[in-house]
Amino acid sequence: MNDLYMTVRGWAATEPSQHVGPTGARLTSFRMASTSRFYDRDKEEWADGRTEWFTVKVFRSAAITVANSIHKGQPVIVHGRFRTSEWEGDEGTRVDLVIDATSVGHDLTRGTAEFTRARGDAGLAEDPDGDPVEDADVEKSEDDEEGSPAGPSSEEAEELAMTA
Repeated sequence: MNDLYMTVRGWAATEPSQHVGPTGARLTSFRMASTSRFYDRDKEEWADGRTEWFTVKVFRSAAITVANSIHKGQPVIVHGRFRTSEWEGDEGTRVDLVIDATSVGHDLTRGTAEFTRARGDAGLAEDPDGDPVEDADVEKSEDDEEGSPAGPSSEEAEELAMTA
């Protein structure tokens, strides 16, 4: 596959919303804003550039931890598969920039955080492919398995689209 992966640094613009499909498939999504900054030599000061807006989607067990960790207004860094989604609005065809996240975290250049390992939820006892992990206390990281899918299977995506 020739998927496009990207890392975006910005701010959570909405509270994450959780969705659970009829088969229990989980999705958490939130909007993210990223504004470029540049030094304006004429004015001798920093200035804001264009703001880009993204919809961040997180699937499976990671959906739980992101929903419990990220809040509106917090600085975040998101890495995942980039895609566009077209839809019809009142003003015609609209395009959303979507990141199917494989990693989401707070931007620690803007503040501090304390990490707490997620335990105690049966949904957290699955690997990124959705398969059960033999020992739920020992989780694989995304880097442990090259080529892990970032998003849901086509069936899960369809199911979540109907419930969202």
